[in-house]
Amino acid sequence: MSKADGMNYAPQGKSAAVVTPGEFPFAAVSLDHGHIYGQCNGLIEAGAELRYVHDSDPAKIAAFVQKYPQTKPVDRIETILDDPAIRLIAAAAVPSERGPLGIRVMEAGKDYFTDKTPFTTLDQLAAARSAVARTGRKYMVYYSERLHVESAVFAGQLINDGAIGRVVSVLGLGPHRLNAASRPVWFFEKAKYGGILCDIGSHQIEQFLFYSGATDAEVTDAAVANYANPEYPELEDYGHANLTANNGATNYFRIDWLTPNGLRTWGDGRMVVLGTKGYIEIRKYIDVAREGGGDQLFLVDGEKEKSFSLAGKVGFPYFGQLILDCLNRTENAMTQIHAFKAAELCLKAQLVARRISGVKP
Repeated sequence: MSKADGMNYAPQGKSAAVVTPGEFPFAAVSLDHGHIYGQCNGLIEAGAELRYVHDSDPAKIAAFVQKYPQTKPVDRIETILDDPAIRLIAAAAVPSERGPLGIRVMEAGKDYFTDKTPFTTLDQLAAARSAVARTGRKYMVYYSERLHVESAVFAGQLINDGAIGRVVSVLGLGPHRLNAASRPVWFFEKAKYGGILCDIGSHQIEQFLFYSGATDAEVTDAAVANYANPEYPELEDYGHANLTANNGATNYFRIDWLTPNGLRTWGDGRMVVLGTKGYIEIRKYIDVAREGGGDQLFLVDGEKEKSFSLAGKVGFPYFGQLILDCLNRTENAMTQIHAFKAAELCLKAQLVARRISGVKP
């Protein structure tokens, strides 16, 4: 797992199998983003069997098989789509290609598990909603900044238990290191990556909806800029947005590609969740200038201040829940409505975002 490069950040946790060997075969395709490794790690740790891999790039296939030697490369995606044993296909395609690929997967009778952001246009989202209704299959999204971070998982458990009362405000900070030299060409083409609020903003909006318990929200303000990368005129290296949920909770988040090289990890992701009876602060990936590492959580309630170091202690229940949801046609890991609503709101934020004046790309 690379701590310096967010594109290749692939957490590994404790194995917690929910199925027997061979009960849940899956495949990986379209290895365009390194998050595919995190997606596969989580599924394998929950007992899934990674059976096939497909990509048009031999170098990506070679690296993937080196990591997962049990996997059989296939030349044609149709080999996977036509295999009735494959229950789910995980993919991390170029963002603009994720929606059409997901529809193809679902029409082949498989559930689909894509990296975020799941879409780059509202038309893609509408087509996927229609395909889900038509096929009865799942279009699930790897919102990793909540699902694959133990402190974020624990925060959800605390909130669900009423530790801070009713959630009224969520503040999210999602800085990322650019590492421009290691990025593919599509990363700098807005039509392909969708814009910063559409892309990494999807993490922030999904978390806001989840922690607040909201089912919808209004984007009240959004802005983007390119402050430091004029050589990439289509890149947005900064963005922020405000949302107000249908249950009254509010959200502000700031995201950027401006993490300095002096930081030990790829981004100092933080979140503060304010409730009527207390608040939680999450320091996800690092505790700056301290040796304790990431997955630090701080809780202040009506009794006292509490701190938790959570790395290796909570696990990642989403993946086992997802496998069981696919087998049982339930929605315990994440509802389809929630996954699509987070995608919808990040797309709407991107569409209404003003470009900050005075900044020359």
